[in-house]
Amino acid sequence: MSQAPVRSSLMADDTTQGDAPDEELPEAGDALPDDLDVSTFVGPYQFPNNNRRRIPGYIYLGLGALCVAVWGFTRGGDPVLVNDGVLYAGIALVLVAGYHFLAGVSLELDEKDALVGATHAVGFPVGHASAQMGWRGLRSRPTWRVLLYSADDPPTKRGLVLLDGVDGEVIDQFVEDNPEDWTQFDDA
Repeated sequence: MSQAPVRSSLMADDTTQGDAPDEELPEAGDALPDDLDVSTFVGPYQFPNNNRRRIPGYIYLGLGALCVAVWGFTRGGDPVLVNDGVLYAGIALVLVAGYHFLAGVSLELDEKDALVGATHAVGFPVGHASAQMGWRGLRSRPTWRVLLYSADDPPTKRGLVLLDGVDGEVIDQFVEDNPEDWTQFDDA
């Protein structure tokens, strides 16, 4: 048995139901929520601190301790749901919590301090610069990667400086003559 298609008694052109053709419809498209719209943001940007990793560390530590305690309290009986796997899970959670505490190093150097430290390291007057946060090593130590261009127009030198985000030590730096061709942007 085939079914006939369902049809509306109103057609798209029909305006008898109060749809005035001159009525303004909202513009179609995507829009960011107000809290994500950076064009309305006022104030300095605060880079998230690495020590937030300690929060899940406390959660894992609490859950791990709870697993070990439950295993310890039920050890003398013959529990059905608590076996040695609960103990192993508790130990694993405590170890993961330990990693979170070790990796939760506080970020002491903000991007402005990183830009100043990188400027001192390269040895030339800096024009444009950009800082990016990265992490290095097993402990995910915060590291600033700063790209710098000389203040010349067009820039004749560029440099890349890696700074430790905890103590501000220059980890590595690279300075070279700028190989980029800027002649297409000259005002002729």
